[in-house]
Amino acid sequence: MKTFSELKSACAGTEIFSGKTWKIAAAPWTFSTAEIEELNQIGFAATAFYRALERLYLASAENKPLLRNADFRAPWVAELLDRGKPQHLIAHARAGTLRGKIPPVIRPDLLITENGFALTELDSVPGGIGLTAFLEEIYQGASNIPKHFLETFGNAGKIAIAVSDEAETYRPEFEFIAKKFPKKISVCKPDDFEIRTGGVFLSGERVDVVYRFFELFDLKNLHNTGALMDAVEHGDVVVTPPMRPFQEEKMSLALFHHPSLEIFWREALGEIHYALLKKIIPPTWIVEPVKNLPACATLLAPKAIREWRELAAFPRRERNLVLKASGFSENAWGARSVTVGEDASQAEWAAAVENAIFSGTKNSLYVLQAFRKPARLTHEIFNAEGARVPVNVRGRFCPYYFLNGGVPKLSGALATLCPPDKKIIHGMSVASLAPCSFM
Repeated sequence: MKTFSELKSACAGTEIFSGKTWKIAAAPWTFSTAEIEELNQIGFAATAFYRALERLYLASAENKPLLRNADFRAPWVAELLDRGKPQHLIAHARAGTLRGKIPPVIRPDLLITENGFALTELDSVPGGIGLTAFLEEIYQGASNIPKHFLETFGNAGKIAIAVSDEAETYRPEFEFIAKKFPKKISVCKPDDFEIRTGGVFLSGERVDVVYRFFELFDLKNLHNTGALMDAVEHGDVVVTPPMRPFQEEKMSLALFHHPSLEIFWREALGEIHYALLKKIIPPTWIVEPVKNLPACATLLAPKAIREWRELAAFPRRERNLVLKASGFSENAWGARSVTVGEDASQAEWAAAVENAIFSGTKNSLYVLQAFRKPARLTHEIFNAEGARVPVNVRGRFCPYYFLNGGVPKLSGALATLCPPDKKIIHGMSVASLAPCSFM
């Protein structure tokens, strides 16, 4: 068991936590045997979800039947997922060389509620990989994450992790991973590549795989991405996660709950994966601005409404809801766009609803999600004097699944533990970060 001074010294000695303050957990978070079993099931279900989402998107884009033995089509799905995206990125996402390509690292955001896990988001370009590996090493002496991260690339030669300026704060954690494999992995900026006929090069060395840690909304600020897309389509390099924006929209969780698509999800996922995801994904709706509904129509929403502005008048007892940007926006990551309805004043909630509607008119859609309250948990945290103190917390748990040969491997998880009064759980000075033990 590490002492307070040992943990504090180790964290102070790495750039991963540079400029950050938080409370130090006294020990890893420990999952129960039943929770570990469900976490493994979630990994397989999430992988199946990404494969089904690709099938849904491509069939919709081509207006082909979604089902194997029925002429059921939904061209509106691709229209929603493509909304606001540049045409060249849409074309790239549909390119033949990307068929079957899904993110190699999958990280759901899970809450532990009174009714078990709740999956509020799926992240296909997740931060925290190196941070979690570092915490596992200092708390538990070893981490499988670097090895499993490398294994996702198969027999690839040179791997370059491209971290944009917009994501600069994550660079140290990827450098932590890269230092484990100095002959295989380098960390660079997206514009550091030299892209020419027949290949992509970094400092004169040919790159086989680019691990992308830059957001697709940020492409306009990067100079090489058009040429990088061409190189991928010509088979000269692999970029992963693939530059496919439909895989990075929170609205995919709303599509999962769309009643018109239930028959598709059941067939594409199979009953076991479908039932698990139905249980853990909170009801989610797309805040799509609409006008002139038919007289007998209502919106897909928590209750029958005909216009999204009606949400603004919901009393606090009916605002057990979360508004957040769906994707392809600088506001779509972290807690930047998140508003918890019951935690906001009437004026704040009305402003958030109006912002979501306005954003949708500009083709940057928001989603509305039923709020799942995290259960009150207990964990030991070091106080300012270095004493171990059991405290009440609410937690967000982020397991990392690394795909090897298409099979997800649960390799580690990060717990973010916040005071019970915090509705939005994320890294903050009053929070504690802890690796998770699967023993």
